[in-house]
Amino acid sequence: MSEPSGLTRLFLKGRLRHALTDREVEVLDSLIERTERVPDGHVVQARAVEATRSTLLLDGFIARVIDDEGARNIVGLQVPGDFVDLHAFALKRLDHDVVTIGPALLGYVSHSKLQDIVRNEPHLTRVLWFSTLLDAAIHREWILKLEQLKAEERLGHIVCELWHRLNFVDLADTHGFNMPLLQTHLANACGTTAVHINRVIKAVRERGLLEINRGRVTLPNRPELERFSRFNPDYLYGKGSLYLGDDFKDR
Repeated sequence: MSEPSGLTRLFLKGRLRHALTDREVEVLDSLIERTERVPDGHVVQARAVEATRSTLLLDGFIARVIDDEGARNIVGLQVPGDFVDLHAFALKRLDHDVVTIGPALLGYVSHSKLQDIVRNEPHLTRVLWFSTLLDAAIHREWILKLEQLKAEERLGHIVCELWHRLNFVDLADTHGFNMPLLQTHLANACGTTAVHINRVIKAVRERGLLEINRGRVTLPNRPELERFSRFNPDYLYGKGSLYLGDDFKDR
């Protein structure tokens, strides 16, 4: 399959994009009905509000957020190429808010178009289903590591995950990546406080494993950070023990 240049070119890049035929790529690109640039803190989909469309994140970062007695808890992060609320097609109402972190570019797909895909494109439907199940795999890893790891290790684990996910879509380099997440966002994602996360970042920095400065994450020794954080990227379904290879191609 030739490398596409359409709006969906980052969707499942590095994971399952190779399973799409050229015709399916064209169909996928045709799903985007409208794009919109939105500011930081824009609510893409609000909890309990009926969803009539799903959103492909074309540029920027998005968080899944649950409000609990006034505290905003980040329970998931999305990067460019992610269908951030594809599961809203089935659920119709989400149990959490989907909110941008920093400015973002969104592509909207109506649920009526997704219904046509389900009716007429079984293989592409399966690929989209894989996308939602990939989100579930990431959520399971977050739950496990939140239980297993100390705060310093959890921070390292999230950073390593972001590096791999951004590397899939060519937005990371050997030395790190750019991100708009503030210390408060990292504290929420790590399950700690804004005050404590400053000490956590300092502790990891003093080990020579991580630098976070003005939206840039620098990784002086990423393999060592992965060892320190007990990070195994297999759950992201890139090259590794869970990689699907040609198993998913439409025969």
